[in-house]
Amino acid sequence: MKKYYLLIILIAGLVSCKKWLDVTPQSEIAQGVLFSTQAGFEEALNGVYSRCAQEDSYGKEITCGFLDVLAQNYVITNLDPQGYRQTALYNYNEERFMSRRDDAWKALYAAIANSNLILHHIDAKKDVFTGREYELIKGEALALRAYLHFDLLRLFGPAYISDPGALAIPYVMDFTNKVTPMSTVAGVLDTAILDLTAAKELLKVSDPILDAGYKVGYPLKDSSTEQTGPLFLQNRRHRINYYAVCGELARIYLYKGDKAKALANALEVINSNKFPWTRQNDFLNPDDEKKDRILYRELLFGWYVPNTSGALNSRFRDGENALFITSSEGQNLYETGSVGGDDFRYKQWFSEKSGGLGTRMQLEKYYRDGDANIHYQMAPALRLSEMYYIAAECTFDNDPAKAWGYFNTVRFYRGIGIGATNEASKDVFMTELVKECRKEFYGEGQIFYMYKRLNKPVVGLAGASYPATNKMFVLPLPDDEIQFGNR
Repeated sequence: MKKYYLLIILIAGLVSCKKWLDVTPQSEIAQGVLFSTQAGFEEALNGVYSRCAQEDSYGKEITCGFLDVLAQNYVITNLDPQGYRQTALYNYNEERFMSRRDDAWKALYAAIANSNLILHHIDAKKDVFTGREYELIKGEALALRAYLHFDLLRLFGPAYISDPGALAIPYVMDFTNKVTPMSTVAGVLDTAILDLTAAKELLKVSDPILDAGYKVGYPLKDSSTEQTGPLFLQNRRHRINYYAVCGELARIYLYKGDKAKALANALEVINSNKFPWTRQNDFLNPDDEKKDRILYRELLFGWYVPNTSGALNSRFRDGENALFITSSEGQNLYETGSVGGDDFRYKQWFSEKSGGLGTRMQLEKYYRDGDANIHYQMAPALRLSEMYYIAAECTFDNDPAKAWGYFNTVRFYRGIGIGATNEASKDVFMTELVKECRKEFYGEGQIFYMYKRLNKPVVGLAGASYPATNKMFVLPLPDDEIQFGNR
């Protein structure tokens, strides 16, 4: 990783009335000045989150953009107003795809560079910190570095199940202009695990989310304690907190096939009882200002995306120019003719619209009426439900009944009271698990990764199936990387 590495750090300005990570870039701030105070480190870390929330990253493209197009979640018409048709056909040489791919690569490595800049300075400046902030900031920076590298691996490297020894991406661990060599798939995973393990130990002694009195809720209109205490320590689920680290470790261990460690980390989240399931009256509330469409209380971690440009919302609400799914495909996906007839997700995340292209389902998951809501606008990063899915997959071989129990727990809280408990076939279980994940993570950018991890064909619309191959699952590196000698 070379060309995109030396980038000026983004400094986040904390706006008191918003209490967050709105970013105000500053052109030139000397490192010695920035990292001379605790506040400087805090702003530098906020800048990493702000960079990740931009539209070329988790603010749009890596959440509900080209990744969900690759997962065949949308109908892409011949009109193709958003420029995704060739992406849906896995034409990785098409100009608009290459532009989005390059932008995502640059965005993630920019955030990694800024994380490394913090880590480069923090130990030498330990004496500027008070309280728990040294451990907290270092832990988050390490965790972000691992999280971002893992997503780069899931985009640009072969799956572990396919070729663990293949060269994949550079794992950049310092702020330097020296060339970072490519790491293998296994090497990236092992290094990410080391970073996350170190982060977990630091956050164990510093993260306010572990405090007994920390209550997860709706910070705008609830008795949540997520906005008490110093500003920098608030809203821990808007940051990569202790339980998010556990969740990311569960993801990575599962990707690597280490089900015992994946299960242990998933259960640490589940057994904490820190994250309450969304109440029906919140999910189904007819009042938009009181509705929780995103299942906010169940988020272990999400990217705060200020509701200014409306990027998440507008791409689904622009009539027939929007990304959508047909009514028949939506009904098939959510199995509304059988077990999914009462599925809250289908009822609350979609609305029917008619037009020249027929009846379509418009995604409402990210809809907001300005900032009038019980929670902030978020792009989901890690969910409680994913921990149950991981626990189910990791448990099935030894205890199918318990695995179905984890599986059915999520379905129950999504309005599906019919449980599957007596099926001993692993193939049947995995088929059902993939179907449920497609419903749960629709519009969140996770399903393409799941197909890749399992080396399963991508299920398309109208019964189409796309064979599992590295040609489809491994995105080509940006041209500049190839030019400089990487792959």
